[in-house]
Amino acid sequence: MFERLTSYLDSIHARDPAPRSRWEILLYPGVLAVGLHRVSHWLFEGQLYFLARLVNHLSRFLTAIDIHPGATIGHHLFIDHGFTVIGETAVIGDNVTIYQCVTLGGTNPTNGVGGKRHPTLLDNVIVGSGAQILGPITVGNRARVGANAVVTDDVPEGATMVGVKARSTLVAAETWQRDFIPYGTPCKERCEPCEPAEQGVQRIAELEIELAALKAVVARLAGDEVRAEQGDAKPAAPRKRSRS
Repeated sequence: MFERLTSYLDSIHARDPAPRSRWEILLYPGVLAVGLHRVSHWLFEGQLYFLARLVNHLSRFLTAIDIHPGATIGHHLFIDHGFTVIGETAVIGDNVTIYQCVTLGGTNPTNGVGGKRHPTLLDNVIVGSGAQILGPITVGNRARVGANAVVTDDVPEGATMVGVKARSTLVAAETWQRDFIPYGTPCKERCEPCEPAEQGVQRIAELEIELAALKAVVARLAGDEVRAEQGDAKPAAPRKRSRS
């Protein structure tokens, strides 16, 4: 058991350079939340649902991380910071990293359909802060979900998902081959966006052209309105009297 705990703490240190020792990692809320979930999940499988929920609520109070007792979690899950929600039928593989404010949510509960409602994260997945992964979908091995992405469809193995609704974006091969990418979003030294800069520049140019055209239309309409008002304000010309 001590070796398993040591291996778990070392796996977190490999993904987070901030702690100076294993003792410091033991104070992480994510470590406490995962540990208490092991207890609540054991109680849940033993059909001691009230006690399982009690441990779950205690964990949520202490860590601000809500993991349903029914969720299945593999080895070496690292929840960095808190405010994360993991649903009942969620399945998480090994060496998964989840940052703050992530939701592994389920489908609409009002339809009365039970069963698998929450996502499955396979091994070595990284989920950036604020991401929402919703429904009974599968996130493939070594996939990355960028910050604030909203994922509602299956994610292929090794894909990097960004945006709302999340879409896959290409990254450099040397970046893809890295074992770990903080926050799940590859960035260069200046944290440039994942998409090629040329696409952004081209899109901005197109928007500027459209804006100039709209301004011209507005100016023309405004000029026509002013001229129309001035025409209405002119006094009527006097009528010439005819000679009899």
